[in-house]
Amino acid sequence: MVSSQVIADARRLAGSLGQLPAPEAKPTIVVVSGLPGTGKSSFSRRLAERLPFVILESDALRKALFAEPTYSATESARLFNTIHFLIDGLLKKGMPLILDATNLSERYRERIYSIADHRQARLILVLVQAPPGVVQERLKARAGRRDSSESSEADWAVYEKLKTTAEKIRRNHFVVDTSRDITPIIEKIVREASR
Repeated sequence: MVSSQVIADARRLAGSLGQLPAPEAKPTIVVVSGLPGTGKSSFSRRLAERLPFVILESDALRKALFAEPTYSATESARLFNTIHFLIDGLLKKGMPLILDATNLSERYRERIYSIADHRQARLILVLVQAPPGVVQERLKARAGRRDSSESSEADWAVYEKLKTTAEKIRRNHFVVDTSRDITPIIEKIVREASR
């Protein structure tokens, strides 16, 4: 049973997504996982340049839902319950999606796998990573920038903390090192999504 809060939150977030692509008979969901600063959002945007997919960026959705995010466990639970409900509804309508979130726990990824199976959607999993030194430089630069295109507020301390909680993806997945040229892996994912 879905709470009225989740339904209301999902409507609000759906309104922030902008123009939706044409529905597909068998939609694809690309689940992008990785630690803060590894380049998930940049990768997702590059992929969306090639595939007309809706990007669900958890950091941007959090800010759309909470004026002043606290990143508490309760807030995150509300956000991800809403995101999962939104994913289910969008896949039901045939919308192809990219979920851009840390997605570090297999238990939470299992909910997405279950939704994709239920909606008979093609599921593509991507682990985005970069060497720690590169991540540290990116996070330092991000803290100095704080422009409107940047949704994440994670810093090196958050990266270090989350690094200890990251669980292996147990299903077949692509691995992307964003400190290198990501074009070949983008091409592979585009081919996989277009099959």
